Amino acid sequence: MTQADKPVSGPFEKTRGWLDWCEGPSRPDFVLPPGSVDSHCHVFGPGAEFAYAPERKYTPCDASKAQLFALRDHLGFARNVIVQATCHGADNSAMVDACLASGGRARGVATVRRSVTDEALQRLHDAGVRGVRFNFVKRLVDFTPKDELMEIAGRIARLGWHVVIYFEAVDLPELWDFFTALPTTVVVDHMGRPDVTKPVDGPDFALFLKFMRDNPNVWAKVSGAERLSVSGPPALNGERRPYRDFAPFARKVVETFPERVIWGTDWPHPNLKDHMPDDGLLVDILPSIAPTADLQRRLLVDNPMRLYWPEETGV
Repeated sequence: MTQADKPVSGPFEKTRGWLDWCEGPSRPDFVLPPGSVDSHCHVFGPGAEFAYAPERKYTPCDASKAQLFALRDHLGFARNVIVQATCHGADNSAMVDACLASGGRARGVATVRRSVTDEALQRLHDAGVRGVRFNFVKRLVDFTPKDELMEIAGRIARLGWHVVIYFEAVDLPELWDFFTALPTTVVVDHMGRPDVTKPVDGPDFALFLKFMRDNPNVWAKVSGAERLSVSGPPALNGERRPYRDFAPFARKVVETFPERVIWGTDWPHPNLKDHMPDDGLLVDILPSIAPTADLQRRLLVDNPMRLYWPEETGV
């Protein structure tokens, strides 16, 4: 039985046209530095155990912690950062369960509401959560008032957590003042989704680089190639140099801000419409965005460890 044939567990029917994650990915040609961290991935359900949120915008296939950890080992990662998926809303149970089952090899990024208690935040911290995610992509979530988000940011700052922000590039000017007022480290998902059909040295991407340059607390995930690439080629059919239109944008950020970049697979790649990447081939993009051993170690080991496991780095 292939993954595409597997039913979703529990009383949930997948969103029509949903692309399931790649089963049996290839092994990357690129050998990851020892201790590498997959700094952006998710778990979905399983729905029979961890229900999907009633307000969700999509219903995915199941993608369990066991399947995530098997991929981690297959690709050569040592650790994961598991980001709360919007299909689970503010019920972080599946993500927390995965962190607790990891033996200290996973950290989490949660979604919380203003009503969350200090005791609940402490329980999340004890489970391995080190950040909260604020999502501004309108097709994925409903609007949350900015005063509520700022209140949450102030509370989690006391725990030493950071804020992860997900937005579309066109919305950066409108959100700039809010982002720069956040009292924590701020980590931008997928570089703020740049338009990779435009010049890497053009004014649109320059605005994002200015955002990082002007705000030394801002980090970037140079991930999401399979989402942002237009001309590819995709990470399929043995392609070892995928997403060549995306790579110059990520490389620019890595080379300009080498101490504030991280990378992740984004497994199991929610809401892709065009294709589902082979995760082994996806890893092979890394030398094109971090071309030296020093940059690769910073991107994959030093930076994520400093952000998510500071107690092991002496920071």
